[in-house]
Amino acid sequence: MAETAGAPAQLAEMPTDWQRALAIVAHPDDLEYGASAAVATWTDEGRDVVYVLATLGEAGIDGIEPATAGPLREQEQRAGAAAVGVSTVEFLRHRDGVIEYGTALRRDFATAIRRHRPELVLTLNHHDTWGGVTWNTPDHRAVGRAVLDAVADAGNRWIFPELVEDGLASWNGVRYVAVAGSPQPTHAVDATAGYERAVRSLLAHRTYIDALTDQDPEQYCRSFLKGSMKAASARFGGRPAVSFELFTR
Repeated sequence: MAETAGAPAQLAEMPTDWQRALAIVAHPDDLEYGASAAVATWTDEGRDVVYVLATLGEAGIDGIEPATAGPLREQEQRAGAAAVGVSTVEFLRHRDGVIEYGTALRRDFATAIRRHRPELVLTLNHHDTWGGVTWNTPDHRAVGRAVLDAVADAGNRWIFPELVEDGLASWNGVRYVAVAGSPQPTHAVDATAGYERAVRSLLAHRTYIDALTDQDPEQYCRSFLKGSMKAASARFGGRPAVSFELFTR
């Protein structure tokens, strides 16, 4: 990729030589804050995308008790996924806010990878910060790093051999791991075609958005998504984009 002095490298096009994707993130709305425009584009192309969420996001709204917030956020996540063509949404029901990186988390994610057998795995920023400005949350860091490790775990039959005994053979077919929201992006997807559905997808999280801002919900969603897509466009030929840090295997 061409790079001029003092300017960041341009983002490459995301690879398209895959058919099945599995997105694993911590909370409802993690995918809707940006990545969903890419998901809409992929499902339009006939690709299969499945969502797996570690939690229900039940601790994410200060004014609503977790027992009430969890089911609401689950329902909103299913609606947000449907808006971009995703019909399979699974929840692992880890406790929101206190997810711990470790073998139990890796096993859960390796199980999902072996069951769905994706070629592309998608997760959210696992780095310590968002662009060196804002500290990332423990859940995001733990889930993102466990996803990266679980991809290798899923392909090794000697790691978590009990999964083989349960009928889940090892799966070494993951070719790409894409990290959305990374401060170190390398690739991007044109967000033009998926933008309107991405707005609807984020807007589905109405309970969370109403607690987060006093702005008009639709205006808030459009403004946020346009801002992030415009920021990525400077490194993607001026096209509005969703950026990813891509790891290949």
